[in-house]
Amino acid sequence: MEREKSRQLDDLKQSIIKSRICPELAEQATQLVMGDGNPNADIVFIGEAPGKKEDEQGLPFVGAAGKFLNEMLAAADMERSDVYITNIVKYRPSNNRDPLPEEKAAFLPYLLRQLEIIDPKAVITLGRHSMEYFLPDAKISQIHGHAVRKKVVYHDKKEHEWLIIPLYHPAAALYNGGMRSVLIDDFVRVPDIIKNKK
Repeated sequence: MEREKSRQLDDLKQSIIKSRICPELAEQATQLVMGDGNPNADIVFIGEAPGKKEDEQGLPFVGAAGKFLNEMLAAADMERSDVYITNIVKYRPSNNRDPLPEEKAAFLPYLLRQLEIIDPKAVITLGRHSMEYFLPDAKISQIHGHAVRKKVVYHDKKEHEWLIIPLYHPAAALYNGGMRSVLIDDFVRVPDIIKNKK
């Protein structure tokens, strides 16, 4: 099963490259950053876009924010190998700027297909950009750390329900020490939130 999911994710990656999604982003990026972790994961984390280190290594969340993410996973008794981590946009925007609405829209079908393949129990959005994908009217300051059930129609036209848990982006804590404890507190509660929402 895991091997089959890995193959499907790899096919999806090739499809993004072949379809020339966001060619101007692709041209200035080193490589496509698809995702990392367990294709059978119960939890998928979604950030916004790769940064410089991610672009160089081809893996999501390997810079300073990624180190903090690893710390928080450890605090919640999880490891990167237990979860799957990806971004909305799969190429690094130049100068680490925010991804544009049209770039996010271009990658949406591929993100949904990624989630369809993995079929997690919970989707954890990291930061405002990925939260807005699923909960467009929500304010992260009000909803962080709370689970919301969301119905989504995949390309197979079947309706699927996800548990969405919005969290602040780990990078926010790097610039604001007060956010650090908020993020850790939210993170440590994630396994219980998922258990209680079954």
